[in-house]
Amino acid sequence: MNLVRAFATVAGSTLVSRVLGFVRDVLLAANLGTGPVADAFLVAFRFPNLFRRFFAEGAFNAAFVPIFAKHYETGGTAGPARRFAEEVLSGLLFFLLLFTAVAQIAMPWLMLAFAPGFSADPEKFDLTVALTRLAFPYLLLMSLTALLSGVLNAMGRFAVAAAAPILLNVVLISVLTAISLTGAANTPRAGYWLAAGVTLAGALQLLMLTIACAHAGLLPKLRRPHMTDDVRRFIRLGIPGLIAGGITQINIFIGTVIASMQAGAVSYLYFADRIYQLPLGVVGIAIGIVLLPDLSRKLRSGDMTAVHESQNRSFEYAMLLTLPAAIALAVMPGPIISVLFERGAFDESDRIATSAALAAFAFGLPSFVLIKVFSPGFFAREDTKTPMQFAFAGMVVNVAASLALFPFIGHVGIAVATSVSGWVNAALLGITLWRRGHYAPDRQILQRLPRILLASILMGAGLWLTLTPSAPYLDASGPLAIKAAALTGLVAAGIVLYFGAAQLTGGTDLRDLIQILTGRRRPGGANENA
Repeated sequence: MNLVRAFATVAGSTLVSRVLGFVRDVLLAANLGTGPVADAFLVAFRFPNLFRRFFAEGAFNAAFVPIFAKHYETGGTAGPARRFAEEVLSGLLFFLLLFTAVAQIAMPWLMLAFAPGFSADPEKFDLTVALTRLAFPYLLLMSLTALLSGVLNAMGRFAVAAAAPILLNVVLISVLTAISLTGAANTPRAGYWLAAGVTLAGALQLLMLTIACAHAGLLPKLRRPHMTDDVRRFIRLGIPGLIAGGITQINIFIGTVIASMQAGAVSYLYFADRIYQLPLGVVGIAIGIVLLPDLSRKLRSGDMTAVHESQNRSFEYAMLLTLPAAIALAVMPGPIISVLFERGAFDESDRIATSAALAAFAFGLPSFVLIKVFSPGFFAREDTKTPMQFAFAGMVVNVAASLALFPFIGHVGIAVATSVSGWVNAALLGITLWRRGHYAPDRQILQRLPRILLASILMGAGLWLTLTPSAPYLDASGPLAIKAAALTGLVAAGIVLYFGAAQLTGGTDLRDLIQILTGRRRPGGANENA
């Protein structure tokens, strides 16, 4: 498998999804702003989405993929691999149906824990409970989708699973368009329509993955839930993986609880989160999804040279794309937020508050990606306890820093705390892999990483110098087309400046990278056409 091309496949679909997500959030900001209906819907959406991300990006992949990949490598799509997938499907469905039923009944009490600050406004609190109940089946649907995605990923088929999230944004964009056309903007009716749209999107994604698995010849069938040895092993790996793989989401949950104490803070953090999630999703999540099955296969073959090569190239490509993104977000958060969101119910004060949070999140962006790079080194060895312990350490840092900073700098303190905890977690993961001999930086990454950082700083300086002459074209009161064109120009200039600097400093070799992506050369190997 060409690791870089697999990254590109997942990242490309993720990029399309995130761009559509920006369109969705632009419409969301214009129709709901940062008022009570927006806060209610965002909590209703985040609650099931929190658990969905645990399954899709954390515990599920960490526990399911290594076991399924081992069965698949030895027996193909028949026998143990199919049986294991069916056993997990049956047990997961039983648990999720029970969990969903309990959550629906206990929703008012759950909301007191998830957004305690909303209880001061009974109307807002009741709306949040109702919307969360309507959106909560999304958890069940997306958890089953995650299982089918794990099946396809373990088989080296990444395209369909990566493209499925596009459906969520297509559905919500359609709903928001209908809200705008019918005059339902900033009303409880808009919240109900959006919550129903979330559940509909989950059903469509599950249908899409079901068809893909059937086409691949491995669609699990329902059987009576049974506690087999493989299921016990899956649960044993999955519980600590739930914490280790979902640390970012746990930190977001903690931030939401604290932010509910400040009017509008939940929305400020949400819109800032949506911006930095673009590079995190395109780079970090893509690498995590592809690297885990790749390392699992290479470890079983005993080829430690290939294991270290995969880890080093993943580290290199992650930083090649993440460091410049982080610096760009830190240098010009205001123009980005203004162009994307500052219109309708989203005003200048909202832009200032959201920009400050985005700059703080940008500081932690590389660490969030490194967590995705280092975690598969543990998960592929069926070690989910060590990442769980480090994730817990990160949570402690996050809670302590959030509580310490929130009284002084409000929601920005939550973003700072999230970033600091990310660096703590990433450092613990990387140092432990190195000490155990499971990761050894090679000469190429030791040479290129400082040069990538230098190229990123040069790009950041260039963007900062262009902000003043670009200010008249980025003014919030100006036409959207001119603002969008100016921001696009800044982004394009930054890309050209960065990759030019990276090429000149030796941070990367663009010709080799293009050859790898087009299949003319293998990573770390000779030119195939030679």
